[in-house]
Amino acid sequence: MRFRATVENVDTFAKIVQSVEKLQKRCTVKFAEHEMRIICTGDVNEGGIQVWSYIKVSSLFTDYRIQSNSNNEITISMSSEALLAALRSAAASSTAQNSSTSFTTDTQVTMKLAKKGDKSVLSLEITGLTPMARAMTVVQHVVIDVVKHADVERLKEPMCPEPDVHILLPSLAKLRTVVERLRPLANDGVIFRANHNGELQLAVNTDNARVEVGWSGLTNPTMAKDPSSQHTNADDSEAKDPAEMHGVLVSHKCLLKFLNSHVVSTTTIACICENHCVILYVYIGNVADAGGVLTYYIPAKFDDGI
Repeated sequence: MRFRATVENVDTFAKIVQSVEKLQKRCTVKFAEHEMRIICTGDVNEGGIQVWSYIKVSSLFTDYRIQSNSNNEITISMSSEALLAALRSAAASSTAQNSSTSFTTDTQVTMKLAKKGDKSVLSLEITGLTPMARAMTVVQHVVIDVVKHADVERLKEPMCPEPDVHILLPSLAKLRTVVERLRPLANDGVIFRANHNGELQLAVNTDNARVEVGWSGLTNPTMAKDPSSQHTNADDSEAKDPAEMHGVLVSHKCLLKFLNSHVVSTTTIACICENHCVILYVYIGNVADAGGVLTYYIPAKFDDGI
């Protein structure tokens, strides 16, 4: 089992890991020949939020080499916090130029599987020249567990019904500010709903107050799990009342965890399965030529009608 690659876009990689780091203490990373997946299954975090990411190898790496007896796939588990710390260190080393111990811009970051004593590690090796033209190497080690094939086979994305509505979200950074301000009233959760007229609403209820925040003029994109079913989906949407709201009550804490992805988001599409879950697709780069997508699943807090 061998893996080695040059990390070409360290900052983007760090932002992707930052987006999922708050979900749970450990994440699963699956390397394959053409893509990398970062998975948080939601088994141990509050609210059951999950993320299943798909990142093209070419968007992060060059000189990418992988070899294993499992169809050239390697799956490892590690501390999300430790991986983020190592990537941040690599990103800082490649951009800082203000001291004799920092690197110039001619820096290379190599990621590989290695052994440190009796432990398996994911090693990040940063090499380059200091401003004094001296060669320097800094190595960060993240302790990992190699996931057995049988356990990999048990990793399955959640089964969800066909969404009732798809909507292109406003800026996640702005959305995060709104959700933060709803916190004092959101003990019972946040109602997340939208319709086919490009309208989005967030609402919270207490015994003494009700607050709603709305957006209009948003886009309802056409999406289908199976391209062959796209025509049927279009017919279904035309048969519905476009002003009818479809929503789901979700945990305020889960919604905030998802909104950490604002650091990497350019385009985000929400798919609402009424009273079941909201599925959120966070695209890395433009949708037409995205370097990858982070898919978040936030389940309904409970199944009461909203």
